[in-house]
Amino acid sequence: MNVKHLGSTLKSLFIRLVIPAAAALSISAHAAQPLKIGYSDWPGWVAWQVAIDKGWFKEAVVAVDFEWFDYSASMDAFAAGKIDAVTMTNGDALVTGAAGGKSVMIMLTDYSNGNDMIVAKPGIKSLKDLKGKKVAVEEGLVEHLLLLNGLKKAGMKESDVTLVNAKTNEMPQVLASGDVAAVGAWQPIAGQAMKAVPGSRPVYTSANEPGLIYDVLAVSPASAKQNKAEWAKVVKVWDRVVHYINDPKTQPDAVKIMAARVGVTPQVYLPLLKGTHLLSLADGKKIYVKGPGFASLHGSSKVADDFNVANGVYKAHQDIDSYLDSSFTNAK
Repeated sequence: MNVKHLGSTLKSLFIRLVIPAAAALSISAHAAQPLKIGYSDWPGWVAWQVAIDKGWFKEAVVAVDFEWFDYSASMDAFAAGKIDAVTMTNGDALVTGAAGGKSVMIMLTDYSNGNDMIVAKPGIKSLKDLKGKKVAVEEGLVEHLLLLNGLKKAGMKESDVTLVNAKTNEMPQVLASGDVAAVGAWQPIAGQAMKAVPGSRPVYTSANEPGLIYDVLAVSPASAKQNKAEWAKVVKVWDRVVHYINDPKTQPDAVKIMAARVGVTPQVYLPLLKGTHLLSLADGKKIYVKGPGFASLHGSSKVADDFNVANGVYKAHQDIDSYLDSSFTNAK
């Protein structure tokens, strides 16, 4: 065999063997990358800790990496492409998407059933008592929407109160300052606000309007498409989590795990869990049905979209349908 022919043969072998092998390794390495999910301190999202600690993702043969954030920071990380998915409210998914961080809501984790609150200082017994007073909310987020919905039910307008914009995490200090009559916050921050000002109490909560605030797992469209099988496994693990938490026999263990994640006792955490209505996949299937009003994820998101545009959170109405992917929840 001459040198030229030998070189040609070696080149052919390289193309047929080495390059495909390298490509296979590249694909394998890509497939081995875990799904990066941002989660934060809300009972419906802390619930994922049960699956993490129990090793259920390994049992389901799906690689996931849950990263703990403050809520706002989790949305920022998602918008920056640092994580594949984030736990957030349906309304905030629209806000993040309008700013360029588009997502698809592939499943529901829960709806707020009392854990989102308008907390008022002592002496104020109802929303009507807030007329002419200052109320602190993080403008554009869910407590702002909760307040407006409550005022409307009470026959009032937003102009009947003076809004003070403040970060949700700072609400305990804001209420304690005495500069405002009430604050909007979710648990556990709402509870911290009530502890900071003895005698303060909720005058309106998300239990007054179930479905106003849905909580979801929102995934980047690219990841949802490229990793469809993996996300389907994550969704099924969630269903296992819900049943484990809701089962009286296993709930104490679940609450112990969740409480440890946020650094409180199970006795302190259990009431917070009760203010969150966890949603199984069967529950989610009913809510993914398109319809008006708060019984539908589409209807609730439409309310949030109208609120966001009316309050200048973003300018143009969002295409609600493009944010919803029911295929994961409805999969057999």
